[in-house]
Amino acid sequence: MKTVILAGGLGTRLAEDTKIIPKPLITIGKIPILIHIMNIYSHFGFNDFIICCGYKGSLINDYFKSLDHEIIENKKHATTYLIKSNNWNVQCVYTGLKTNTGGRLLKIKSLLKNEKNFFLTYGDGLANLDIKRLLKTHIKNKNICTITAAQPPARYGVVKIRKNKIISFKEKFDHTNAWINGGFFVFNNEIFKYIKKNKDSLETNVLEKIIKFQKITAYRHNNFWHAMDTLRDKIYLNKMWYNQKAGWLA
Repeated sequence: MKTVILAGGLGTRLAEDTKIIPKPLITIGKIPILIHIMNIYSHFGFNDFIICCGYKGSLINDYFKSLDHEIIENKKHATTYLIKSNNWNVQCVYTGLKTNTGGRLLKIKSLLKNEKNFFLTYGDGLANLDIKRLLKTHIKNKNICTITAAQPPARYGVVKIRKNKIISFKEKFDHTNAWINGGFFVFNNEIFKYIKKNKDSLETNVLEKIIKFQKITAYRHNNFWHAMDTLRDKIYLNKMWYNQKAGWLA
């Protein structure tokens, strides 16, 4: 089962780093956050990744080339690596510089044609999430999308839940006591019926459509979750790592 990681954004709120490297390569304890995310999935036996690259995507390719690797396939806009030390299959796909989140997924549709279900997450969020339980919830509910609902700081988008069904989704809405989009998804391949163009936002276009048809499930995650949106987040996550209190490893 494949895991898609959206890693093409500009990361403007971390401009002190992203002027030089893409956000997913910003390090926590000298390890890119992208690798921390991949380790979460790999811990549960999911080792097949598609990295949707965009801004400074060549540097993500360079990073994988710096590891013990073998190039399995090399096309114009996609390179597939076998990372030997982890037994990871990694496809780095250039999905455009200004493509929106839904559009990035649309651009790799052909790579997911044989996947009934697949994981998707952003290249900047960490959690001590039980990936197998997330998948089990998705399969049990037989919906198009299962979204991980988390309870982080109030500055993130709000997810309203009723009997494990998501009834509304508001991005960047301040609320001090709410469930939010934790960014760890499972999608059924039917998701592509709801993505029409490269400008489509996964959050404000695609998910809103699915909610109207009640085809989206919430998986409530009550434990550690944190995104690296700002310099403050980067400092916080590094402090956790160096103090051996990295919550996403618990």
